[in-house]
Amino acid sequence: MKKYLYVVLCFINIAAFAQEIKLKKRKPNALTGSEFAKSIADTSLSLVDREKQIYQEIKNGNIPNLLRKLTVIQIKKVIDTKYYKLEFYVLADYLSIGTDDDFFYIPTTPMLAQQIADLTDAILPTKQMVDDIYANAKIKLEPRPIPPSKAMTMVPVFVDHNQIILGQLENYQQQHLQSELTAGNKKDIIISNKIYGEPTPRVVIYGWHKLDGKVIQPVYNKHTNTWADYSHGVRLISNIGYLNGKRIKLTELLKDPVLHELLSDEGVILEAKYPLK
Repeated sequence: MKKYLYVVLCFINIAAFAQEIKLKKRKPNALTGSEFAKSIADTSLSLVDREKQIYQEIKNGNIPNLLRKLTVIQIKKVIDTKYYKLEFYVLADYLSIGTDDDFFYIPTTPMLAQQIADLTDAILPTKQMVDDIYANAKIKLEPRPIPPSKAMTMVPVFVDHNQIILGQLENYQQQHLQSELTAGNKKDIIISNKIYGEPTPRVVIYGWHKLDGKVIQPVYNKHTNTWADYSHGVRLISNIGYLNGKRIKLTELLKDPVLHELLSDEGVILEAKYPLK
Protein backbone atom coordinates (compact mmCIF):
# COMPACT_ATOMS: atom_id res chain seq x y z
CA MET A 1 0.00 0.00 0.00
CA LYS A 2 2.82 2.43 0.91
CA LYS A 3 4.56 1.72 -2.39
CA TYR A 4 1.29 2.37 -4.25
CA LEU A 5 0.81 5.71 -2.47
CA TYR A 6 4.40 6.70 -3.24
CA VAL A 7 3.89 6.06 -6.96
CA VAL A 8 0.63 8.06 -6.95
CA LEU A 9 2.25 10.98 -5.14
CA CYS A 10 5.19 10.99 -7.56
CA PHE A 11 2.80 11.11 -10.49
CA ILE A 12 0.87 14.01 -8.93
CA ASN A 13 4.10 15.93 -8.30
CA ILE A 14 5.26 15.47 -11.91
CA ALA A 15 1.88 16.61 -13.25
CA ALA A 16 1.85 19.62 -10.93
CA PHE A 17 5.32 20.66 -12.12
CA ALA A 18 4.18 20.58 -15.72
CA GLN A 19 1.12 22.73 -15.02
CA GLU A 20 2.66 25.64 -13.11
CA ILE A 21 5.36 28.08 -14.14
CA LYS A 22 8.62 27.63 -12.27
CA LEU A 23 9.15 31.01 -10.60
CA LYS A 24 9.40 32.45 -7.12
CA LYS A 25 6.30 33.80 -5.41
CA ARG A 26 5.64 37.45 -6.06
CA LYS A 27 6.66 39.73 -3.18
CA PRO A 28 3.82 41.89 -1.77
CA ASN A 29 5.85 45.07 -2.27
CA ALA A 30 6.89 44.27 -5.86
CA LEU A 31 6.20 46.89 -8.52
CA THR A 32 2.83 46.87 -10.25
CA GLY A 33 2.75 46.82 -14.02
CA SER A 34 2.20 50.56 -14.38
CA GLU A 35 4.94 51.28 -11.82
CA PHE A 36 7.37 49.09 -13.70
CA ALA A 37 6.48 50.70 -17.03
CA LYS A 38 7.29 54.12 -15.53
CA SER A 39 10.59 52.80 -14.17
CA ILE A 40 11.84 51.87 -17.65
CA ALA A 41 10.29 54.76 -19.59
CA ASP A 42 13.39 56.97 -19.43
CA THR A 43 14.52 57.43 -23.03
CA SER A 44 18.15 57.45 -21.91
CA LEU A 45 17.84 53.89 -20.63
CA SER A 46 19.64 51.52 -23.00
CA LEU A 47 18.00 48.39 -24.38
CA VAL A 48 20.54 46.27 -22.47
CA ASP A 49 19.73 47.97 -19.17
CA ARG A 50 15.99 47.81 -19.81
CA GLU A 51 16.18 44.09 -20.42
CA LYS A 52 18.28 43.56 -17.29
CA GLN A 53 15.50 45.18 -15.28
CA ILE A 54 12.84 43.07 -17.00
CA TYR A 55 14.79 39.88 -16.31
CA GLN A 56 15.25 40.75 -12.64
CA GLU A 57 11.52 41.35 -12.16
CA ILE A 58 10.69 38.01 -13.76
CA LYS A 59 13.40 36.23 -11.78
CA ASN A 60 11.90 37.69 -8.60
CA GLY A 61 8.49 36.27 -9.55
CA ASN A 62 6.83 39.58 -10.33
CA ILE A 63 4.13 38.24 -12.64
CA PRO A 64 0.34 38.17 -12.27
CA ASN A 65 -1.18 35.14 -10.55
CA LEU A 66 -3.23 34.47 -13.67
CA LEU A 67 -0.01 33.44 -15.44
CA ARG A 68 1.06 30.95 -12.77
CA LYS A 69 -1.29 28.17 -13.81
CA LEU A 70 -0.41 26.75 -17.22
CA THR A 71 -3.06 25.68 -19.72
CA VAL A 72 -2.94 22.26 -21.32
CA ILE A 73 -3.10 21.91 -25.12
CA GLN A 74 -3.92 18.49 -26.54
CA ILE A 75 -2.67 17.39 -29.94
CA LYS A 76 -4.12 14.19 -31.38
CA LYS A 77 -2.63 12.85 -34.57
CA VAL A 78 -2.06 9.65 -36.53
CA ILE A 79 1.48 9.36 -37.90
CA ASP A 80 2.47 6.32 -39.94
CA THR A 81 -0.76 4.55 -38.87
CA LYS A 82 0.02 5.06 -35.16
CA TYR A 83 -2.15 7.23 -32.89
CA TYR A 84 -0.47 9.85 -30.69
CA LYS A 85 -1.84 12.13 -28.02
CA LEU A 86 0.45 14.92 -26.91
CA GLU A 87 -0.23 17.31 -24.03
CA PHE A 88 1.84 20.45 -23.58
CA TYR A 89 1.40 23.34 -21.16
CA VAL A 90 1.39 27.04 -22.00
CA LEU A 91 1.07 30.42 -20.34
CA ALA A 92 -2.56 31.54 -20.32
CA ASP A 93 -1.50 34.87 -21.83
CA TYR A 94 1.67 36.61 -22.98
CA LEU A 95 4.27 37.29 -20.33
CA SER A 96 3.68 40.40 -18.26
CA ILE A 97 4.93 42.06 -15.10
CA GLY A 98 2.77 43.12 -12.17
CA THR A 99 -0.47 42.01 -10.55
CA ASP A 100 -3.76 40.62 -11.79
CA ASP A 101 -5.22 44.13 -11.47
CA ASP A 102 -2.26 46.05 -12.87
CA PHE A 103 0.01 44.24 -15.34
CA PHE A 104 2.25 45.32 -18.18
CA TYR A 105 2.97 43.19 -21.25
CA ILE A 106 6.71 43.21 -21.92
CA PRO A 107 8.04 43.03 -25.49
CA THR A 108 11.59 41.67 -25.41
CA THR A 109 14.44 40.71 -27.68
CA PRO A 110 14.71 36.99 -28.46
CA MET A 111 17.81 36.79 -26.24
CA LEU A 112 15.85 37.91 -23.20
CA ALA A 113 12.90 35.71 -24.15
CA GLN A 114 15.31 32.77 -24.27
CA GLN A 115 16.89 33.71 -20.94
CA ILE A 116 13.45 33.73 -19.33
CA ALA A 117 12.59 30.42 -20.99
CA ASP A 118 15.82 28.90 -19.63
CA LEU A 119 15.05 30.31 -16.18
CA THR A 120 11.61 28.68 -16.12
CA ASP A 121 12.45 25.34 -17.80
CA ALA A 122 10.39 26.43 -20.77
CA ILE A 123 10.65 26.85 -24.52
CA LEU A 124 9.18 29.34 -26.96
CA PRO A 125 6.54 28.12 -29.42
CA THR A 126 6.94 26.97 -33.00
CA LYS A 127 4.70 28.38 -35.73
CA GLN A 128 2.50 25.30 -35.50
CA MET A 129 2.22 25.62 -31.73
CA VAL A 130 1.14 29.27 -32.09
CA ASP A 131 -1.66 28.12 -34.39
CA ASP A 132 -2.66 25.36 -31.96
CA ILE A 133 -2.71 27.81 -29.06
CA TYR A 134 -4.93 30.21 -30.97
CA ALA A 135 -7.29 27.40 -31.99
CA ASN A 136 -7.66 26.41 -28.32
CA ALA A 137 -7.94 29.94 -26.91
CA LYS A 138 -11.13 30.71 -25.00
CA ILE A 139 -10.50 34.46 -25.23
CA LYS A 140 -9.76 35.60 -28.77
CA LEU A 141 -8.95 39.31 -29.02
CA GLU A 142 -9.00 41.23 -32.28
CA PRO A 143 -5.49 42.49 -33.14
CA ARG A 144 -5.08 46.24 -32.66
CA PRO A 145 -2.01 47.38 -34.60
CA ILE A 146 -0.47 50.80 -34.04
CA PRO A 147 0.84 52.54 -37.20
CA PRO A 148 4.55 51.76 -37.74
CA SER A 149 7.03 54.41 -36.61
CA LYS A 150 10.49 54.78 -35.12
CA ALA A 151 8.79 54.93 -31.72
CA MET A 152 7.31 51.43 -31.97
CA THR A 153 10.32 49.99 -30.11
CA MET A 154 9.99 52.48 -27.26
CA VAL A 155 8.25 52.06 -23.91
CA PRO A 156 5.59 54.80 -24.43
CA VAL A 157 4.20 52.87 -27.40
CA PHE A 158 4.39 49.65 -25.34
CA VAL A 159 2.25 51.42 -22.74
CA ASP A 160 -0.24 52.65 -25.34
CA HIS A 161 -0.72 49.18 -26.75
CA ASN A 162 -0.94 47.73 -23.25
CA GLN A 163 -3.84 50.08 -22.52
CA ILE A 164 -5.59 49.06 -25.72
CA ILE A 165 -5.42 45.39 -24.75
CA LEU A 166 -6.54 46.09 -21.18
CA GLY A 167 -9.58 47.83 -22.62
CA GLN A 168 -10.37 44.77 -24.74
CA LEU A 169 -9.99 42.48 -21.72
CA GLU A 170 -12.63 44.37 -19.74
CA ASN A 171 -15.24 42.24 -21.52
CA TYR A 172 -13.49 39.06 -20.34
CA GLN A 173 -12.32 40.05 -16.88
CA GLN A 174 -13.50 37.02 -14.92
CA GLN A 175 -12.37 34.50 -17.52
CA HIS A 176 -8.97 36.17 -17.80
CA LEU A 177 -8.46 36.17 -14.03
CA GLN A 178 -9.27 32.46 -14.04
CA SER A 179 -6.36 31.83 -16.45
CA GLU A 180 -8.49 31.20 -19.53
CA LEU A 181 -6.25 30.86 -22.58
CA THR A 182 -5.97 34.23 -24.34
CA ALA A 183 -4.64 34.97 -27.85
CA GLY A 184 -4.84 37.45 -30.71
CA ASN A 185 -3.32 40.31 -28.73
CA LYS A 186 0.34 39.91 -29.77
CA LYS A 187 2.67 38.36 -32.33
CA ASP A 188 4.86 35.54 -31.06
CA ILE A 189 8.61 35.28 -30.87
CA ILE A 190 8.96 31.74 -32.22
CA ILE A 191 11.61 29.07 -32.43
CA SER A 192 12.41 28.09 -35.99
CA ASN A 193 15.16 26.88 -38.26
CA LYS A 194 15.06 30.42 -39.68
CA ILE A 195 16.85 31.67 -36.54
CA TYR A 196 20.08 30.29 -37.95
CA GLY A 197 21.83 30.56 -41.28
CA GLU A 198 21.70 34.35 -41.65
CA PRO A 199 24.86 36.51 -41.67
CA THR A 200 23.57 38.42 -38.61
CA PRO A 201 21.52 37.00 -35.69
CA ARG A 202 17.75 37.26 -36.20
CA VAL A 203 14.47 37.22 -34.36
CA VAL A 204 11.70 35.15 -35.95
CA ILE A 205 8.13 36.32 -35.41
CA TYR A 206 4.75 34.92 -36.41
CA GLY A 207 1.07 35.19 -35.70
CA TRP A 208 -1.30 37.90 -34.51
CA HIS A 209 -4.37 35.98 -35.61
CA LYS A 210 -7.41 37.92 -36.70
CA LEU A 211 -10.87 36.78 -35.60
CA ASP A 212 -11.27 34.86 -38.87
CA GLY A 213 -8.16 32.82 -37.96
CA LYS A 214 -5.87 34.38 -40.57
CA VAL A 215 -2.57 35.81 -39.36
CA ILE A 216 -1.36 39.36 -39.86
CA GLN A 217 2.27 38.29 -39.54
CA PRO A 218 3.59 35.38 -41.62
CA VAL A 219 6.87 33.83 -40.47
CA TYR A 220 9.37 36.69 -40.66
CA ASN A 221 13.08 36.84 -39.88
CA LYS A 222 14.23 40.15 -41.36
CA HIS A 223 14.66 41.95 -38.02
CA THR A 224 17.96 41.57 -36.19
CA ASN A 225 17.93 40.03 -32.73
CA THR A 226 17.99 43.45 -31.05
CA TRP A 227 14.54 44.32 -32.39
CA ALA A 228 11.64 44.33 -29.94
CA ASP A 229 8.53 46.34 -30.80
CA TYR A 230 5.17 46.81 -29.08
CA SER A 231 3.51 43.96 -31.01
CA HIS A 232 5.85 41.20 -29.81
CA GLY A 233 4.81 38.83 -27.02
CA VAL A 234 6.56 36.10 -25.08
CA ARG A 235 4.54 32.89 -24.67
CA LEU A 236 6.35 30.41 -22.45
CA ILE A 237 5.68 26.70 -22.81
CA SER A 238 6.81 24.10 -20.29
CA ASN A 239 9.48 21.90 -21.82
CA ILE A 240 7.82 18.95 -20.08
CA GLY A 241 4.86 17.42 -21.90
CA TYR A 242 3.14 14.04 -21.99
CA LEU A 243 3.11 11.80 -25.05
CA ASN A 244 0.56 8.98 -24.78
CA GLY A 245 0.75 9.50 -21.03
CA LYS A 246 4.54 9.39 -20.77
CA ARG A 247 6.67 12.34 -19.67
CA ILE A 248 8.74 13.82 -22.50
CA LYS A 249 10.84 16.89 -23.23
CA LEU A 250 9.44 18.94 -26.11
CA THR A 251 12.97 19.85 -27.22
CA GLU A 252 13.65 16.15 -27.75
CA LEU A 253 10.37 15.67 -29.58
CA LEU A 254 11.31 18.46 -31.99
CA LYS A 255 14.48 16.54 -32.88
CA ASP A 256 12.61 13.34 -33.68
CA PRO A 257 12.53 12.59 -37.45
CA VAL A 258 8.93 11.38 -37.19
CA LEU A 259 7.30 12.83 -34.07
CA HIS A 260 8.37 16.43 -34.67
CA GLU A 261 5.17 16.61 -36.73
CA LEU A 262 3.25 16.94 -33.49
CA LEU A 263 4.84 20.35 -32.86
CA SER A 264 6.49 21.58 -36.05
CA ASP A 265 5.31 22.02 -39.63
CA GLU A 266 8.77 23.11 -40.84
CA GLY A 267 10.49 19.82 -40.19
CA VAL A 268 12.92 18.77 -37.47
CA ILE A 269 14.18 21.61 -35.25
CA LEU A 270 17.51 20.59 -33.77
CA GLU A 271 18.19 23.92 -32.04
CA ALA A 272 14.91 24.83 -30.35
CA LYS A 273 16.32 28.01 -28.82
CA TYR A 274 17.91 31.35 -29.56
CA PRO A 275 21.61 32.03 -29.08
CA LEU A 276 22.04 34.39 -26.14
CA LYS A 277 24.48 36.68 -27.97
